[in-house]
Amino acid sequence: MLTKRELFRQILHLMIGLLTAITYYLDIISSLTVFLMIIVGILSSILVKRIRLPFFSLFLDNFEREDLIEKFPGRGMIFFFIGVLLVMKLFEKDIALASIMILSLGDSISHIIGERFGQIKNIFNGKSKKLFEGTLAGTLVGFLGASLFVPWTHALIASFVAMTAEVIEIDLNHNSVDDNLTVPLVAGTVLYILSKFIV
Repeated sequence: MLTKRELFRQILHLMIGLLTAITYYLDIISSLTVFLMIIVGILSSILVKRIRLPFFSLFLDNFEREDLIEKFPGRGMIFFFIGVLLVMKLFEKDIALASIMILSLGDSISHIIGERFGQIKNIFNGKSKKLFEGTLAGTLVGFLGASLFVPWTHALIASFVAMTAEVIEIDLNHNSVDDNLTVPLVAGTVLYILSKFIV
């Protein structure tokens, strides 16, 4: 069930993602900026377990998942920017921007639509809580966002593969790899391969 807290959390994820893409496109931020944001985020995550921090604690009170407040506060946002940093450093700017759009739009919308309207178990992973309608919606909006920067055929394939990878849930030492890492990296890799080997 989609709670109001989770809905606001996903909308915030989407808005921060769009803002990141726009500021990167306009050369307002760079990979160094994102790296420094990650460092600040990690330090804040450590400190907020011991003391209340201006803004950061308020953000967690309103948007963080309750099960993460004690374990790893701010995890989603930290991993989001790690994913962004990786595609910025690994791929050309257009591919990085398309990957960020798939992460920002596709990931958020797949959660919102899947939890609010989903009925069908995901054909890509029957055990997943992420329902098929969410994956379909995430693929569509991710494709629309990515097609602003790469050919529409590339955008569609990359969005579909990235949203499928999100559902499959890649495991590393019995822990699921955060989809804020897998989605942009899979999208970027697919786009890179398509750009090099397919016109």
